[in-house]
Amino acid sequence: MQDSASPCTRNCCLNDQDICLGCYRSLREILFWQSASAEEKQMILRNCAERKQKSVK
Repeated sequence: MQDSASPCTRNCCLNDQDICLGCYRSLREILFWQSASAEEKQMILRNCAERKQKSVK
């Protein structure tokens, strides 16, 4: 499995739930990213996509 690039958009601002408004990762996911396996990164990216979709509605 190919390693994923960070979804960071350099627009870091955390909301009240500690979710970044730029990339939609949680603070925990941001801190974990560098040590995460490729599989774990894919899971984080799926979580981000779901959060982003919910925030756009």
